[in-house]
Amino acid sequence: MRSIWNGNISFGLVSIPIKIYPATEDHSISFRQIHLRDNGRIRYRKVCELEDKPVESGEIGRAYEDADGALVPITEEDLAALPLPTTHTLEIEAFISASEIDPLQMGDAYYLGTSGAAGAKPYTLLREALKRSEKVAIAKYAHRGRERLGMLRVVGDTIALHRLLWPDEVREPAGVAPKEKVTVKPAELDLADTLMETLGEVDLNDLRDEYHEALEELVAAKMSGATPTAEPGERPAGAQVVDLMAALKESVRSAKEARGEGTGEAAEAGEAAEDREGGAEEEGEATVHELRGRKKAPAKKAATKTKTTTTKKTTAAGKKTAAKTAKAAEEESAGKRQTGAKKAAAKKSAAKKTAAKKQTGKRGTRTAS
Repeated sequence: MRSIWNGNISFGLVSIPIKIYPATEDHSISFRQIHLRDNGRIRYRKVCELEDKPVESGEIGRAYEDADGALVPITEEDLAALPLPTTHTLEIEAFISASEIDPLQMGDAYYLGTSGAAGAKPYTLLREALKRSEKVAIAKYAHRGRERLGMLRVVGDTIALHRLLWPDEVREPAGVAPKEKVTVKPAELDLADTLMETLGEVDLNDLRDEYHEALEELVAAKMSGATPTAEPGERPAGAQVVDLMAALKESVRSAKEARGEGTGEAAEAGEAAEDREGGAEEEGEATVHELRGRKKAPAKKAATKTKTTTTKKTTAAGKKTAAKTAKAAEEESAGKRQTGAKKAAAKKSAAKKTAAKKQTGKRGTRTAS
């Protein structure tokens, strides 16, 4: 991997020599512009509008255009003289919780690697400190002619840098939310919750760029001289104004069918929601689109569910058997105790009878004398 920036991380008085590497890559298929009549390549030339002729890259500089359209040249010497301490330094400003970062500020991602063996220990120190604190570092650095804001966090054994937009670069969402005043009923929220639970979670690694795959097949077919056989994709159904409760119930049903599950629970959820509303009519209507069920792997979940059910049954059976065994042992012990008591009573009774006989014999002997 080729680095795009060399410098140092300034961590207090600790300096860590690093290199920055791109953490992402673009797999998009790019096209060239052509002349439709003869398939000739369309190219752009940099032309001076005063001389009306192309110029070389070495002859091109930069300028600032003011509100009146006047151009103010800015030279490389002007830029080099700017007081920018972060030109070759990624300077850590603070450590905060990641939850304090607005996701709207998140930009490109990079990996930070060490530059030379001397940076290994301080790099590891910063990484482990970030891990233990469960915080991220906020830093400033210069890249591509401007000072930028960044966030450092730990990814595996590596420190990653996320470019952040400055707070004033994030627009306010004024005027974007619906202006109409509407009321969402508890029953509608209940069905929305059911739909969310039915759609469930997804492993992002299981998602595929189907358009990209189809485009690759189209290009491959064109290159081989074959006629593309791909069928046109389904066009989404147009928006329709429908009953919101009915749309939610139908969405839950479609989602369950896509997952290979039954729809009885969806119907029960819808009926329960309607019962809670007392059969009242809907106050408003909603615009909805046809729901495309997400294909998931229900077999794994089904297996897990079956395994859980079997485990519960086995556990219940084991508890029942253990209870029976304990009861039988208790009854057997009680029987033994009862038998022992009977035997002891019988022995005691026999001893009394023997003693009485002996006493009677002694009295008879005394009388005969």
